[in-house]
Amino acid sequence: MTREFIVEADGGSRGNPGPAGYGAVVLDAASGETLAEAAEYLGVVTNNVAEYRGLLAGLRAARDLDPSAHVHVRMDSKLVVEQMSGRWKIKHPDMKPLATEAARVLPADRVTYEWIPRAENKHADRLANEAMDAGLRGERWSASRPTAEPDARVEVSERASSPTAPERGELRDQPPPARTVTTADAPASDTRAALNTATAPQPASGWASPDMGAPATFVLLRHGETPLTPQKRFSGSGGTDPALSPAGLGQARAAADALARRGTIEVILASPLTRTRQTAAAVAERLGLDVTVDDGLRETDFGAWEGLTFGEVRERHPDDLNAWLADPEAHPTGGGESFAETATRIAATRDRLVAAHAGRTVLLVTHVTPIKTFVRLALGAPAESLFRMELSAASLSAVAYYRDGNASVRLFNDTSHLRP
Repeated sequence: MTREFIVEADGGSRGNPGPAGYGAVVLDAASGETLAEAAEYLGVVTNNVAEYRGLLAGLRAARDLDPSAHVHVRMDSKLVVEQMSGRWKIKHPDMKPLATEAARVLPADRVTYEWIPRAENKHADRLANEAMDAGLRGERWSASRPTAEPDARVEVSERASSPTAPERGELRDQPPPARTVTTADAPASDTRAALNTATAPQPASGWASPDMGAPATFVLLRHGETPLTPQKRFSGSGGTDPALSPAGLGQARAAADALARRGTIEVILASPLTRTRQTAAAVAERLGLDVTVDDGLRETDFGAWEGLTFGEVRERHPDDLNAWLADPEAHPTGGGESFAETATRIAATRDRLVAAHAGRTVLLVTHVTPIKTFVRLALGAPAESLFRMELSAASLSAVAYYRDGNASVRLFNDTSHLRP
């Protein structure tokens, strides 16, 4: 009788890219008995890479137990499950070699895939976090237990210690095997690099422990230019819904290239307006992902001010403008949306998306006011701070949300990808 195994796998990166690890467990499908465990500290890589490495380890462990078995893979990575099931295209250059390698471990007709919620993947998640914890402490680690290294050995991946490894956790064609770097058998520069990678402090929120698991990270991309952008005209959700200009389309492609180089985006969400959907489409094409429209990401409705410059509004509606600048509860002329109402909407959208994408890196393609509001709320800044932030077309910002409810602003108004 053909044996049937369940493989549960997970991976995580604290920083994405950052110190990372994977965990995998092989279960007997009939009894639920744990047959094998695998885990490894990977050094600095991305969430996606760590998840694929976990899948590879689980499939190999199942093959080692019985190369003729049927394997049902359960993972909380929608990206890996959909790509390995053949429903999503694999276009990202970092993911292709890993997916190809995973497909070769066992015949395709003997492996099936299922997405499960993170709460149902606790065994593999625990192994991955134990591997990361031990690696960051400079301990040798096995799937069963960590053991302190009296001779200062540090378990790292080739990628973490090699001076020729790609920056920001990007992959070579094949991920190298783990090795042990010691002060006795490695050049001093390599040893220092390995130690720095393994012991680098991670971001903490307040006085809480830095080990709160992988945060939900929102990468906030403002759409590219429209014909109204260079003229600095109000352009919200109640106007003419302009499309990107030729310059804006070029900016969207440049942002897509920059995000592809980082290799961390797992999900793309966009405002329903044309300019954001066009920008998101350029990124999705580059990354091989789909775009989901989320109405919570739409721009503020500026009422009768839509299409006007600030100077034109001051001429035509001076009292309304002064009230709007002084009070977040004030509405633009004609009954648009107040900043307070926008903040309430964005906070609700944030909470919903953080719950849905815990531990993931999600691209939100949206507008000036929503992005500034995400940042303002993360900082706990007053409403007037919105007028003190400069946000360029096609700029990138990022906020990480931790399990204890705290947030960390990691990037704001980055336009380096738009420079010649």
